[in-house]
Amino acid sequence: MEIEEAIKRAKKNEQKAFNYLLDQFWDDVYGFQLKRIENENDAEDITIQTFSKAFDRIDTFDENYKFKTWLITISKNVHIDLMRKEKNSITQTMSNDDKSIYQILDESPSPEDKIITEQHLAKLLRDVKKLKPHYQEVINLRYFQELSYKEISKELKAPINNIKVKLLRAKKLLAEIIQQK
Repeated sequence: MEIEEAIKRAKKNEQKAFNYLLDQFWDDVYGFQLKRIENENDAEDITIQTFSKAFDRIDTFDENYKFKTWLITISKNVHIDLMRKEKNSITQTMSNDDKSIYQILDESPSPEDKIITEQHLAKLLRDVKKLKPHYQEVINLRYFQELSYKEISKELKAPINNIKVKLLRAKKLLAEIIQQK
């Protein structure tokens, strides 16, 4: 399958085309982010978010441009968005003597927050159980047991790219379940 053909098939929502595009461009996007942020886990997370956004909006891709360039642009934007979110968690305040200081917001959970989190976690677990067993398994390994993609790949005896695609699909299905409520 050629890239142009894969893009056309992906626009028709064919899973094999998505897998092919992920395999073809994973290293490019991941390598780009790894050079940019020098953190393997963050680069991996940003790369997955990049493919998720790209696949959600594949129908907006203009064939007059290179697919790799389009993905890298999405990747840059995902990284910028994450940087903005981090920046917003730090507020700048002025002290009495007009010197600028940075005050980091206290984000430690209060007892009330812990109760709410436990209630949300229970609801989330109920929603996860609505997924097919193989999707439940990757969600559990990644988010509840906090295994890396490599560790999940070894655990499930499956190629790492298959794990990434399966996790991407599981997250989308879970989001749909949650939104239906």
